[in-house]
Amino acid sequence: MSPQLLTEPLSVYLNDHLTGSFAGGALALRMAGSHADSSRAAEMRRLAEEVVRDRDELVRIMDRLGVPVRHYRTWLGIAGERITRLKSNGTLLRRSPLSDLIELEAMRTGVEGKTALWQALLAIADDEPLLDQAELQRLEQRAHDQARTLKRWHRTVSADVLSRRGEQAAGFRGVSPAHR
Repeated sequence: MSPQLLTEPLSVYLNDHLTGSFAGGALALRMAGSHADSSRAAEMRRLAEEVVRDRDELVRIMDRLGVPVRHYRTWLGIAGERITRLKSNGTLLRRSPLSDLIELEAMRTGVEGKTALWQALLAIADDEPLLDQAELQRLEQRAHDQARTLKRWHRTVSADVLSRRGEQAAGFRGVSPAHR
């Protein structure tokens, strides 16, 4: 790592993003698996694969910069994703349609954070020869593409989950609102 970079803040920053990327990767894979029969299944699998590849790219960048991976934090990211599965979603024994919307919003937040990561690294790339600007620009563009995909899905899923159309599709017809 070049002397111009502040080692400790960079290490903390990259490990924070790595923790989030492990959570995001686990969530993306779970979402793809839980929607294997949907019209978006292939696109969801592709997104999950990209999220995992982005995480692996971050590890390679950290390695090039000499930033150690704090492995206990990667486990925290995975554990955090698993804990979020316990959230209240209005059902006890089956997956709630609301879970789709909440998970999608978590993915959108994660991808926006990842976009900011690549932009932050681009901001120091001129002074750090170990950072490849073209690689970071490619990663930033992929994150923008992922954000557009998630935004498109969000609109559809929101309408399905929060409207009468979604209520009927989920089998809520005839159930009073007080019992949902």
